[in-house]
Amino acid sequence: MAVSCTQASDCSARASTIAGPQPFQTACGTSHIPVGRKSAPTKPSRSKRVVHGSGGFTLIELLVVIVIIGCMLSLAVFSMGSSGGGRELRGEAERLAAVMALLLEEATLDNREYGLQLRNDGYRVLAYDDVSGLWAPAPQTTDYRLPSWIRLDLQLEGAALKLPQVASKDDEDDEMPANAKLQPQLLLLSSGELSPFSLQLSDRRPVGQAYELTSDGFSLPQATAAQGRK
Repeated sequence: MAVSCTQASDCSARASTIAGPQPFQTACGTSHIPVGRKSAPTKPSRSKRVVHGSGGFTLIELLVVIVIIGCMLSLAVFSMGSSGGGRELRGEAERLAAVMALLLEEATLDNREYGLQLRNDGYRVLAYDDVSGLWAPAPQTTDYRLPSWIRLDLQLEGAALKLPQVASKDDEDDEMPANAKLQPQLLLLSSGELSPFSLQLSDRRPVGQAYELTSDGFSLPQATAAQGRK
């Protein structure tokens, strides 16, 4: 029984499919032709999750942070306090310079002698009475008290002068007339002259600033930052 070529080729194809890949000769040796089967897709391997402990601060780290914050706050408060005290000190120095300038102008216009009595806690304005020959508080003036942290250092003709203390009750009850105790250290004369002096206003607190008022007897004093504290 004769078999046609078409049937023979179909049988050969079925045989090759059942038998699997057939080897063939290549220059490098025997090889196989892969069959067109689709390999099953491989599932990606699930990586194991590594669970770490919750990251927190230790007690030592918290203490170090608290100490650093405290130091920064202390520096900020100290700097603010120093700058505020410096502005107030400069304001007091400029106020005293303005008082001297005003008294010298009044002395020239009124042809009257004025004086400034400095104490360790402030100052007062005095006027000379030609009739009694004594110094008395100037009319319509009151004693001015400086803040307790401000210190006054006065020099006349290059010599330091000790300022009087605050008057006590015993001094007030003394039999000596009150006007007899009033003696100014600085004179502001009707001739337009004033006593040559050097006055420093300084901060009693540590690392405080200082301002200085000076006059050669003819020029008005100006508040300037002192080079060194006395």
